[in-house]
Amino acid sequence: MSTSTADVLPFRDGHTWLQVTTPDEPRAGALPLVVLHGGPGMAHDYLRNLVALADETGRTVVHYDQFGCGRSSHRPGAPVETWTPALFVAEFDAVVAHLGLARFHVLGQSWGGMLGAEIAVRQPAGLTSLAICNSPASMQLWVEGAAELRAQLPADTQEALQRHEDAGTTTDPEYLAATQVFYERHVCRVVPMPQDFVDSEEQMEAEPTVYHTMNGPNEFHVIGTMRDWSIVDRLPRVSAPTLVVAGEHDEATPATWQPFVDGIADVRSHVFAGASHCSHLEQPEEFRRVVAGFLSEHDVAPQSA
Repeated sequence: MSTSTADVLPFRDGHTWLQVTTPDEPRAGALPLVVLHGGPGMAHDYLRNLVALADETGRTVVHYDQFGCGRSSHRPGAPVETWTPALFVAEFDAVVAHLGLARFHVLGQSWGGMLGAEIAVRQPAGLTSLAICNSPASMQLWVEGAAELRAQLPADTQEALQRHEDAGTTTDPEYLAATQVFYERHVCRVVPMPQDFVDSEEQMEAEPTVYHTMNGPNEFHVIGTMRDWSIVDRLPRVSAPTLVVAGEHDEATPATWQPFVDGIADVRSHVFAGASHCSHLEQPEEFRRVVAGFLSEHDVAPQSA
């Protein structure tokens, strides 16, 4: 069985918590995988099942809670301008340097995939491959996709969402119940929600600074600082082989991730039939099989004796 070890990295005026999972039987040439969680500010908990890739592929798997959430330092009083993609790119660089990773794969889910793209356009020397999972290439495309999906919700649900958004009462129980209807269709179709997802959501709701500042109150009402974010015009700079995955019912609709396919030179895509935004929780074995196959293609070939 694999072994997971927690570590703490000094970062800015606080620390970043990370977890390194090493396989019981390492495979020659299998490069480490660094996992980037979503949100922003949702912590790594809902991606915990990806530690299985350590034993399944014989590689080290690194999770960490991004600054401002989870087990890392929280800064609820920080100025709004603190929370930028550049902060989290710098944190990623610090994690890689702290662990001494010369070559590595990156997998990012949702916001983590957006962050992964922000990292990849800078062409870091050690980046061997990138997996962008359930992520948009621009928030405008994300908002447009969410509007299309909202229009398919029951009429009373749509009305409740719009009424409370107009009134600014997005913490009202009626609004939260209407939000859950969307989540169960397009975020995670496992009912009840898996405990790993609940753990990430609860820690975010307990201290929502990063999520509310950068995104907004929920997945489809985007009024935060990221609302104008786009990486579409920078995608030709991505030189690492890239896998783009999404779910059939994903809130990241095909139009949101198609720019990755169009703009990255070495890219492939995969859609998980019947799944939504948390494909890795809905179809964990199949998700890991697809990812593992991609990673193995871009590992280091073992030296012959």
